[in-house]
Amino acid sequence: MTEKFEVEALGYVVGGRTEPTDDYWGGTRAIIRLDSGFPLEATKGLEEFSHLDVVFRFHLTDPTNLPLGARRPRDNPDWPEVGFVGHRNMRRLNWLGVSRCRLVKVDGLDLHVEDLDAVDGTPIIEVKPWFKEMGPRGEIHQPQWVTDMLGDYYAPTKG
Repeated sequence: MTEKFEVEALGYVVGGRTEPTDDYWGGTRAIIRLDSGFPLEATKGLEEFSHLDVVFRFHLTDPTNLPLGARRPRDNPDWPEVGFVGHRNMRRLNWLGVSRCRLVKVDGLDLHVEDLDAVDGTPIIEVKPWFKEMGPRGEIHQPQWVTDMLGDYYAPTKG
């Protein structure tokens, strides 16, 4: 059964990167600017957290580029074909991204963050503080191609 529903942006990314890239997001600083209609109390206590989980919309992605079948990550012939659910890139059925970033400071409705892999103007759908108790439980494993692919993901921006 398919369910459709609407969401509205809580705010937008201000600053940081202007174009999405595959790597070098390390040290990228930006602001998540929450809608001015929220009361200032909306962020009360948030400064006590070190990290945020952020859900955002991939607003710059070509909506006609939605391969739902298996494909090779980054079109690399050395990596296996993986179905769309096994990817974390922008080609998603609902065009949603999830990122964990470091919270640098809270200034009213402005959340200053680092290592958010979303670009200037990105609509923010949800912001939640990261609780270590909500992190992975048990043994963590992933295929080697993921480690190979993401070796430079959070490396400092090449300039």
